[in-house]
Amino acid sequence: MAEFVHLHAHSDYSLLHGACRIQDTVQKVRHLGMRAYALTDHGNLFGAIEFYQAALSAGVKPILGMEAFVAPGSLHEKKEARGMRDPSHHLTLLARNDKGYRNLLKLSSISYREGFYHKPRIDKEILAEYHEGLIALSGCPNSEFARALTSDQMDKAMRCAEEYRDILGSGNYYLEISNHGISEEKAITQGALEVSKNLGIKIVATNNCHYLNKDDSRAHDALLAISSGNRVTDEDRLRYPTPEFYVKSPEEMEALFSEHPEALRNTVEIAEKCNVELFFNEVHLPRFEMPSKDDTADSYVRELCEEGARRKYSDPIPKHVMERLDFELGVIGKMGFAGYFLIVWDLRRFATEAGIRVGPGRGSAAGSLVGYLLGITSIDPLRYDLIFERFLNPARKEMPDIDLDFAGDDRQEVMNYIRDKYGQDKVAQIITFGKMKARAVLRDVGRALGVPLAEVDALAKKVPQVLDITLRDAIRMEPEIQKDVDSDPQKKELWEISLKLEGLNRHASKHACGIVISDRILDEIVPVYVMDSDEVTQFDMNILTKLGMLKIDVLGLEMLSVLSRAVRLIDPSMDLDKIPLDDKKTYDMLAKGRVKGVFQLETSRGMRELIQQMKPDRIEEVIASIAMFRPGPLQSGMVETYVKCKHGQEEVKYLHPMLEPILKETHGVILYQEQVMRIANQMAGLP
Repeated sequence: MAEFVHLHAHSDYSLLHGACRIQDTVQKVRHLGMRAYALTDHGNLFGAIEFYQAALSAGVKPILGMEAFVAPGSLHEKKEARGMRDPSHHLTLLARNDKGYRNLLKLSSISYREGFYHKPRIDKEILAEYHEGLIALSGCPNSEFARALTSDQMDKAMRCAEEYRDILGSGNYYLEISNHGISEEKAITQGALEVSKNLGIKIVATNNCHYLNKDDSRAHDALLAISSGNRVTDEDRLRYPTPEFYVKSPEEMEALFSEHPEALRNTVEIAEKCNVELFFNEVHLPRFEMPSKDDTADSYVRELCEEGARRKYSDPIPKHVMERLDFELGVIGKMGFAGYFLIVWDLRRFATEAGIRVGPGRGSAAGSLVGYLLGITSIDPLRYDLIFERFLNPARKEMPDIDLDFAGDDRQEVMNYIRDKYGQDKVAQIITFGKMKARAVLRDVGRALGVPLAEVDALAKKVPQVLDITLRDAIRMEPEIQKDVDSDPQKKELWEISLKLEGLNRHASKHACGIVISDRILDEIVPVYVMDSDEVTQFDMNILTKLGMLKIDVLGLEMLSVLSRAVRLIDPSMDLDKIPLDDKKTYDMLAKGRVKGVFQLETSRGMRELIQQMKPDRIEEVIASIAMFRPGPLQSGMVETYVKCKHGQEEVKYLHPMLEPILKETHGVILYQEQVMRIANQMAGLP
């Protein structure tokens, strides 16, 4: 069997240039019998951790890298180089070890922070500073080395190769040759062989993988047209001249490089040199300064909680409160998360003292008594029978996740406080990736193919209005789509290409509220991206969780700004937290559907109609209304059952007598996750 390892390959994290989904790619690589595979997306490491874990799960050795863009001079020079259409050279970088991976994080971060000009760029000086642990391949036809060869500048190519060899160190620089059926590649291969002979630098074969299979080339071409805002028929746009930029088998590569078997062997040699091991059981909590040198995070959290318990319950602290507090603090201490609670407590304390309105808390954090006693949340979990284990479970060692809502006008002041306290270089916002979803991908591809807008729009509108629906689901649910597609060859091509591109990453953006705070300079752990002058992590929220990073949702809510303005206009001394929750006039107003300006109840006509049916007369029923206004409960008949039972129009039924104390509050309907957990505990004996 031929042995070969792909060392130059892109995923859909090479945004609108790569069409390979990571999971599909590693499965194909495993099927082809390749022992390893490299991911080298354009200038970024967006997909590095996802790829690393997916490859290991598939039994494939992951090689982490990127296709770097190298400025022709200094990365700080933001101008076109004479005679260069693209103001950068390409260079393939691979991490040989942990140090190399850390240096990739640095290089990618610097390229966005300091070197961005059309593309994120590094320069040779920066590469020399962070070269340790890296292997470099000379790059594709857009590399400095290849451009010298294709312009008959052998002396320049020799100097280029020598310079990179000296930067990377002996044995860490290879001359990259490819065969996609492009004429200039022959000159590059011939020149590389000559340089290899003269300088003793080894050659290595690559295939610049941008899509998975050969028959994906048409879809990939449409993707490139979408990227540039062109039609596929436009001449002056980026296009790949042959359909050979796919993940080829070792046998296909052996046939292409039969005259240069050493170039194939060297791919395996490089794969054996690359051994990066990442760890996911670390916790990167920033250090919280204690008020006294005798305090520890655990002791200080307990002190603050007991003070809060005496204030919110009574002094002495009731036995049941103390038992719950001891339990929670035991879990928090064992998991090493006391510092996390102090950081969030301090953030909430700052906002309150600065006169910034803060929300009462939401999500599973409301189940924590510690959070309530620290003032992080305003919801008493004992009153509402909320379960701490939903928020923090020793069996799942992940960082806690607490969301904080602030008045929208003041969010930036909160962000500034975080950066000033923990350091500008240790705080960033969090990236998120927009996907090519069902209707949007039809419209994107339609524009690229030149399908009349009205026809594309008509087809897209036939996709059912179901959350996260896929094109395959849509065509099964709506027979008219199949008829429409079968009746027109152009629409058929539109549909088939859209199926191939659906779900790919389309663009990067900032998470609406997520920020990360590190215990060290951020780009030592996470590469940084720059968007609208703001630093953003290159890893999304799920990856940051796996890396043990502290992430907090700091959301600016306009509703809180409205409340603040209202208080200032009515009575600045008013305390909204002391407004009673049993005001009959308020419930009468809600029952009439007068919910304009009521947070989460004014969202839509359907929500207003549900409130009118429900006619809530307790805060618990308002909570239930919000919980039920989701596709599952609305489509299952759960809402109708709840409303009829509440108004005595239907008898409450329990599938088993043991369920009555758990489901009595919701009229026999299983509505909350806490109820599911209690049922599993009491009926099945699960912990």
